[in-house]
Amino acid sequence: MSNVQNENTAVVETEKKVVYEVNGESVTLSRAMVKNYLTSGNGNVSDQEVTMFIQLCRYQHLNPFLNEAYLVKFGGNPAQIITSKEAFMKRAESNVNYDGIEAGCIVERKDEIVYTKGAFTLKSDRIVGAWADVFRKDREHPTHVEIAFEEFNKNQATWKSMPATMIRKSAMVNALREAFPQDLGALYTEDDKDINATKRSNKVEERKEVNSTEAGNVLANKFANVQNAKQVEEVKEEVANDGSQNEEQTTAAE
Repeated sequence: MSNVQNENTAVVETEKKVVYEVNGESVTLSRAMVKNYLTSGNGNVSDQEVTMFIQLCRYQHLNPFLNEAYLVKFGGNPAQIITSKEAFMKRAESNVNYDGIEAGCIVERKDEIVYTKGAFTLKSDRIVGAWADVFRKDREHPTHVEIAFEEFNKNQATWKSMPATMIRKSAMVNALREAFPQDLGALYTEDDKDINATKRSNKVEERKEVNSTEAGNVLANKFANVQNAKQVEEVKEEVANDGSQNEEQTTAAE
């Protein structure tokens, strides 16, 4: 009898919806919604990955229905949580200390390195990178970022047709993240997700699947006291470690 009650309770918790506000608007998410409407790629996302996505959207105040965030998974690779450039701009502009941004391309022109403004370049220019300056009212100097084209170029259609626009956008996103680490430190766009994934590949590959209900309870408790992006990353690692420990205990018991 107790087993039946536990099973019913697990079903209720699995289907429970999460409701939160973004810019005064109510956003409702559930695992089914995420799997059916907010996930792309050809892989099957796990309940743990979906729960992580929901909780990150909730505590980072992202509205995935406005394409501010979405979940991507290909094959057996770990799912990636992607944030749009527009979401970065909105978060930065909502900070009282935000005071504007300037960005452009770095090109090789007649054997000279030239810093352009905006995404305009000459046909004879060879794009080698991009730069961005983010200004804050509470800082004397802007946050300056320079990135290399070869490091970010994906050789996809948009990068081939609009290389200046794409590399400039990547520079802006990275500069905004450095200028506002508490607001944007845990967020990554599609253009820099692979770089972020490489940094954490060893940890990601070692993650073990945990019971979906247990994962939801663990996340709810651990995210309750999250205050900034750095703590979000710490919570992610704790959840992953908890999952590995549970798997080891189960194996030992068997």
